Amino acid sequence: MPLRRSAFLLGALTALSACAPKTFYHWGNYEDIVYAGYVSPGKIDSDTQIAKLSEDIEQARAQGKPVPPGVHAHLGYLYFLQGNPSAAQQEFETEKSLFPESAVFVDGLVQRMSRK
Repeated sequence: MPLRRSAFLLGALTALSACAPKTFYHWGNYEDIVYAGYVSPGKIDSDTQIAKLSEDIEQARAQGKPVPPGVHAHLGYLYFLQGNPSAAQQEFETEKSLFPESAVFVDGLVQRMSRK
């Protein structure tokens, strides 16, 4: 009897997992870029990161999915590092408009960066 119950539970869980919703966000390369930045700082140069994140944003638009929180802020920071403050500001504003809860963080980030 326990074997039959286990088989039933396993079957039920398998059936339920097939009904699980797909990922809401289009993550693309974002997680890999952030991970690489923590594990091996400098391993991926800013030009490559900008290209990959920009491509991810375009793919998300094509799929009708949003990008996850932090993508535009990360992209803005990369533009800032490259000396492109207008592109950086545009990405920060996009982050805040998509995720209003990020406004305090993004505004603080911009304030700290403007001191440098």
